[in-house]
Amino acid sequence: MPLSILVAEDNPGIRLAVCDYLELSGYSAIAAENGEQALSLLETYRPHLIVADIKMPRKDGYELVKQVRHRPEFRLLPVIFLTERNSTKERIRGYQVGCDLYLPKPFEMEELGAVIRNLLERSQIVQSEMRFSSKETPVIAETASMVSPTLNEQSPTVDLTNREQQVLDLVATGLSNIEIGNQLHLSPRTVEKYVSSLLRKTETSNRAELVRFSLEHHLIH
Repeated sequence: MPLSILVAEDNPGIRLAVCDYLELSGYSAIAAENGEQALSLLETYRPHLIVADIKMPRKDGYELVKQVRHRPEFRLLPVIFLTERNSTKERIRGYQVGCDLYLPKPFEMEELGAVIRNLLERSQIVQSEMRFSSKETPVIAETASMVSPTLNEQSPTVDLTNREQQVLDLVATGLSNIEIGNQLHLSPRTVEKYVSSLLRKTETSNRAELVRFSLEHHLIH
């Protein structure tokens, strides 16, 4: 069974082009004209990833993702925003509601494809590790719940290198690995290694959680 991707986009031309590209790339594409329709299709098809425009009728992308994240079964579902809104404030808002990556319009289909593969691979790894952990370490979860609340409430200490800090600051602005690499004169693969290190150090599973964690613990300059 091919992995399924929900495409929520009110522009019929973009929606058709993205769905055609995904189908040709071996995915199963599910098309939605607005956020409200996307939510109903989410329940029916339970996709592996969402590609959503922000500005849509009946329910915009922010509200769509906010409602998706309120459902425990979709908490780790990767989400990519396609948008013409490119301000830092708008991107941070998107990360706060739970998107994983911004791709500004106009965009190249090849970059969209690369981003999708990256997020899906990571999502599959995280879910596999979670399933393994739930089977192998049930006692650990029970023990953790018995730990003193005072210890649980302590803020974690995260030591970042100068380069990791630079990458984190740019991730928070919504830049892709390619854009971050261009600014820091690094290859996208090297940037991805730094992002993976940040996820590991902060014990987060995707960019949205990384940015939320960093904002809450004042790691972003």
